[in-house]
Amino acid sequence: MAHADRLPAARLMGGIPPTALVLLGIVSVQVGAAFAKQLFTVAGSAGTVTLRLVMAALILVAIWRPRIRFDRTLITVAVYGAVLAAMNLFFYAALARIPLGAAVTIEFLGPLAVAVAGSRRWLDGVWVLLAGAGVVLLTGFQGGLLWTGVLFALAAGACWAGYILVTAKLGSQTSDGQGLALAMVVGAVIALPFGITSAGTAMLDPLILAAGFAVALMSSVIPYSLELEALRRMPPRVFGILMSMEPVVAAIAGLLLLGEQLKPAQWVAVCCVVIASIGATRTAKPDV
Repeated sequence: MAHADRLPAARLMGGIPPTALVLLGIVSVQVGAAFAKQLFTVAGSAGTVTLRLVMAALILVAIWRPRIRFDRTLITVAVYGAVLAAMNLFFYAALARIPLGAAVTIEFLGPLAVAVAGSRRWLDGVWVLLAGAGVVLLTGFQGGLLWTGVLFALAAGACWAGYILVTAKLGSQTSDGQGLALAMVVGAVIALPFGITSAGTAMLDPLILAAGFAVALMSSVIPYSLELEALRRMPPRVFGILMSMEPVVAAIAGLLLLGEQLKPAQWVAVCCVVIASIGATRTAKPDV
């Protein structure tokens, strides 16, 4: 990795296998989401997102000390930041209405769409149908999920699909975390008006700020840094296979940390989406 000797953070990540980076990122982001949900009562979902992105931006800027260069990479950075802000705003809005495991499972349709995009093979159609059946089972009468939460999760999934594509592009254009740091600043600026409207002066409370700092580390700084480094060293297809574990980890985190118990039919739905994602990414064309 170029410039890996510049900072301890870069050196540390460079010595960890990319598979382990992805798995660590999955656990970190879902534990962070569980803690973030507990802030909703005082800061609201948009306020929590804003705290997370602002704190993450401050941390990453302090770590990487980015320099702004007016070239094509700056466009990628701006798009990446906008996608980050939208993805998190939509996801936290969903999280305020439906369980964590359900929100991530529905959101995961975005990465699945990336895996099967443009395919005409019948097997990929099977994976799509399996995922669709899982979501229908999850959101049907057995699940009893609020449709507003489902729609927000679907919107977050569309942003997640864009996030995967833009992350791979940013990783190919940069060799350290400077681009991620600048993108996080863009995302924080975009989210700020929504956060101020939602939380107001509550975001200035020292305890809320401390909690926001912890959520930023677990949900943004650690996982995004790990994923960006992992995508530099593995094909997006392999990354997608590993990320297929996200809905299961989310459901377990929701159960252990939030007491959100999914019904048997909902666990079956989660497994349907996970199997569909693994199948789609394993059988995807190499350039997907």
